[in-house]
Amino acid sequence: MSTADAIDEPGSASPGWFAHAVRRTRDVLPGEAELRSMRRDPKRDLIAGVTVAVVALPLALAFGITSGLGAGAGLVTAVIAGVVAAAFGGSNLQVSGPTGAMTVVLVPIVAQFGPSAVLVVGFLAGLILIGLGWTGAGRYMRYIPVPVVEGFTIGIALIIALQQVPAALGVTGHGEKVLATAFDAVHQWVLSPQWAEPVIAGSVAAAILLAVRFRPSWVVSLPAVVLATVVVSVTAIVVPVIGSIPAGLPAPTVPHVQLSSLSSLLIPAVAVAALGALESLLSATVADGMSVGERHNPDKELVGQGLANLVVPFFGGIPATAAIARTAVNVRSGARSRLSAIVHGFVLLLVVLLLAPAVAKIPLAALAGVLIATTVQMVEVSSVRALLRSTRGDAVVLVLTAVATLVFDLVTAVILGLVVAGFFALQQVAREAHVDEIDIDDVGDHEAEETALRSEHIVAYRLEGSLFFGAAHSFLLGLSEVSDVRVVILRLSRVAVLDATGASVLADTIARLEARHVTVLLSGVRPDHEQVLTRLGVFDELAHERHVFDSTPAAIAHARQHAARVDHTPD
Repeated sequence: MSTADAIDEPGSASPGWFAHAVRRTRDVLPGEAELRSMRRDPKRDLIAGVTVAVVALPLALAFGITSGLGAGAGLVTAVIAGVVAAAFGGSNLQVSGPTGAMTVVLVPIVAQFGPSAVLVVGFLAGLILIGLGWTGAGRYMRYIPVPVVEGFTIGIALIIALQQVPAALGVTGHGEKVLATAFDAVHQWVLSPQWAEPVIAGSVAAAILLAVRFRPSWVVSLPAVVLATVVVSVTAIVVPVIGSIPAGLPAPTVPHVQLSSLSSLLIPAVAVAALGALESLLSATVADGMSVGERHNPDKELVGQGLANLVVPFFGGIPATAAIARTAVNVRSGARSRLSAIVHGFVLLLVVLLLAPAVAKIPLAALAGVLIATTVQMVEVSSVRALLRSTRGDAVVLVLTAVATLVFDLVTAVILGLVVAGFFALQQVAREAHVDEIDIDDVGDHEAEETALRSEHIVAYRLEGSLFFGAAHSFLLGLSEVSDVRVVILRLSRVAVLDATGASVLADTIARLEARHVTVLLSGVRPDHEQVLTRLGVFDELAHERHVFDSTPAAIAHARQHAARVDHTPD
C-alpha cells in the first residue's frame, strides 16, 4: 500500500487532511507547465528582460530612498523579489520589485518603529501572503470595483509626487503628513531658492514624458538619469547624492526586533500583505489583458509574492509586490514567459556587483524626476474621465477613494471604497426590482433552436439580473473560454444593473473572444446601459462594426450570414 493510500484509508492513523495539505501545496507551487513555458522563445525573453531592467534600475533606486531604507535596499529588493516572485508566481509575464504604493505604506512604519521593523513587517507579510494563496483567497480579489482601483491609484500617484517635492527642490521637508512635508519644502525653497535641483528634476521628468508622448517605444528613463549625473559631475554642481551602495549584495541580515514589539507590527504587516495582494493581482490582470491566451493563477501568484517577501528581508530589502508599469513594459517588449522577469533580476544583480560606485553618484533630484514622471503615467486620464461620467455611484466611489488614500491610508481607503460601492450597488438593485409580464413565446422549449444554432457554430447567451462589481466576473470570464464557436450573441435586454466594473469586465470578455477570432454581437441594449458602455468605449466600436441589434432575431440572422461567409472563405 502506498503512502497516499495509507493516508486516505478509513480508520488510518494518519488524517485525511494531511493528504489534502500535500495536494494543495503541490497546486500552489510551479509545475511542469511553468517550466516548459520558459522554453517557448528564450531570445525574446532575454531582450524583454534587459529592457525591463533598464526601466527598473532608476525606479528601484528611487523607491528605496523614498521608503527610508536607502537606494541599496531598493536595488536588492528588485533583484531578489524579481527572481523569486517570477519563479514561484502565478503569472508568466509579471515583474516584481519595490513599488510606489508600497513605499507609501512603509514610510510611516519607518518613522514609528525604525528601519529594522520594516524587515520584520516584510517577513510577516510574506507569511500572510502565503497563507492567503494556500487557502485560495486569491480569487476573491477580483471583486474589487474598478472605481476603487482607479481611486486609490490616483491617491498613490499624488502621495508619491508630493514625496518628491523636497528632493526636487533640494531642501529637507518637515512634517508628519506628506502634504505638510511638501508644503514645508516649498516654503523653505521660496525663502532661499536654488535652481539646480528643480532644473534637473524637471528636465528628467520632461524627457521621460515627451518620449512617452511622441516615441513610446523609446526607454529614456535610465539615459536621462545618466545624462543628468554626467552634467552634475562635469559642472561640479553641489547636490545631494544617494547614500553609499555596497559593491555587492549586503551581508544577510536576520530581522530582529523586541518580542514585545511583534504585536505592534502585526497590523502594519497585515496592511503590507493586503496591499501586496491587491497590487500583484491587479498587475497580473493587466498583463492578461495585454496578451493573448494568458491567464494568471491568483493563488500561485500570492504564494510567489509571499515567498519573495520571506527571502528579501534577510538581504536587507524592503517589502515587494508586482509592478504594473514594469509588467506592462515586459509585455510590450515581447516577453513570452517568466524567464524575462528572471533575466531582469540577474541584470540588476550585475549592476549591483559591477557598477555600484557609478550608481552612487546619481543626484537625488534626477531620481525625483523619474518618480514624478512615473506618477503622471500612473493615472489614465481617459479612464478616469469615463468613470466620472459613467454613473453617479462610480464617480463618488472614485473621488472618495482617492481622497481617503491621500488623507488616511491605502487600506482604509479601499475598505471605505468597497463599503460605498456596495451601498450604491444595493441601491441600484432595489431601484430596478420590478415584476414584468413575460411573453409566452419566450418561455417555451427552445432546445431545438439552440441545437440548430450550435450546429452553425453560433451561441446566444441571455444575461439577466445585475451586472455589477460583485457579480460580473464569474459568468463573463468563463464565457471568454467558449470553444468551437464563431459567433457569440449577448442578449442584454434583461440586465437590470450595469456599473463601470460590469461594463469593464464585459469589454474584457469581448476583447478576449475577438482575440480568438470569435465575433461578438449585442442585442437589446437598454438606453441607460448604452450610456455606460459608450463612456467606457465598449459600445461605439461594436456599433461601428454593425454588431449591435435591437432584437435577438436580427442578431441571429446576422450571425448566420457571418458564419456562412466564414464557411465559404478559403483557407
